[in-house]
Amino acid sequence: MREKHQKQMLLIDPPTGHPKEKELEAISIVLDSTPTICDHVLQDLNKGKIIKRRTGARGMTAEQIIRAAVVMRLYGFTYEDLAFHISDSRALRRFCRIGIADKGFKKSALNANIKTLSPQTWQRISDDLLACAKDDKIEKGRKARIDCTVVESNIHKPLDSVQLFDSVRVIARLLTKARDEFGIKIVFTDHRRRAKKRMIGIQYAKNEKQRIPLYKDLLKVTGKTIGYAIRAEKILARHCSADPLLLGLFDEIRHYGDLARQVYDQTYRRIVQGESVPAGQKVFSIFEDHTDIIIKDRRETHYGHKICLTGGASNLILDCVILEGNPADTELVETMLDRQKRIYGRYPLKVALDGGFASKDNLAKAKERRIKDVCFSKKRGLKEADMCRSDYVYKKLRQFRAGIESGISWLKRSFGLTRCTWKGFRSFKSYVLSSVVAANLLTMARKKLATV
Repeated sequence: MREKHQKQMLLIDPPTGHPKEKELEAISIVLDSTPTICDHVLQDLNKGKIIKRRTGARGMTAEQIIRAAVVMRLYGFTYEDLAFHISDSRALRRFCRIGIADKGFKKSALNANIKTLSPQTWQRISDDLLACAKDDKIEKGRKARIDCTVVESNIHKPLDSVQLFDSVRVIARLLTKARDEFGIKIVFTDHRRRAKKRMIGIQYAKNEKQRIPLYKDLLKVTGKTIGYAIRAEKILARHCSADPLLLGLFDEIRHYGDLARQVYDQTYRRIVQGESVPAGQKVFSIFEDHTDIIIKDRRETHYGHKICLTGGASNLILDCVILEGNPADTELVETMLDRQKRIYGRYPLKVALDGGFASKDNLAKAKERRIKDVCFSKKRGLKEADMCRSDYVYKKLRQFRAGIESGISWLKRSFGLTRCTWKGFRSFKSYVLSSVVAANLLTMARKKLATV
């Protein structure tokens, strides 16, 4: 069973008074004043664990894990950087509650523990921080501004030729592993070299006439490799019950085999049959298959997920929703307003939204919720008198809405929200929400330091 705090007071170096150190001390005070945060973390750590270990190395406490995760998002560290700086920096050791006599933690331990925290836990932590901000009169939730942005997945540009090559090389690698490391008799031909040549040829082809034969040959070797994977699944199914490691390899081959078939299908339909394949039927990466295509204003194309953010007058992020697909902004207004009621127990008095949310129906829904002033940055046929009590209030709210743009920019520049580097959709959600939590902690710390 994991622990919430250290059982004994640690011997820690005294603070030096550096401005960054003062911010960490202020964040530490916020975390200490919200003890439920460690309770949420502890639930994830002890999930499914019944027996309390009495031997072996002592693991990270819930308090150390949440503090290490905050440091990682605050400074944009990798796990390797995080392990080094926590061991090397006196300020970070004090913040993470690691004593002078302790060695710190390896990157593998940090990775395993931080990834244990679920998106639901990060959401609860965010809600607890907002409740703390309300009690400290930092944010009342009476004014809100809403906008959307895109966080990209950590993938290369999803060209069909590259995805076909990825499918061939990954399946060939897994089949080689099954044959060489587990001694499973699988007959197959390694087409990785041929597939790579065809992929490069497609990228450098001058015209469609040169490109089509190369695509057809790449499809051919991909189809053969998929066939090898299907036969390997049948063979592995007879052996994997006795070996858990072989069962994991079987699941990987089946997973990538299914994705390879989908990539083959979408490429065949587009190249050979000349179809226009809808975005909902496409795979944009066999490694991050949850990725959506997001086209903004018919200009920019992004591959990742759309997120909808609600900001407050204090610059805190009051809400963050990670969306699947590419729903129109006009479909999100009701949901985002109702979530504000869940967080604060009431709707805000004033709401400012981007022009993409504007519609008569959304204005009516906001007014039904007794929101006095609603400002869309683009009117789209709406009158100022219908949205707000006066032209002056509309102009003020329109200026207030622009603040969410700077907040989004800050999240992207300082907290890595441009691109998610964690693998899988669950980790994608945790990455985004942990960035929001770290940003809110820093904002609250700076507000507290400004009043001292």
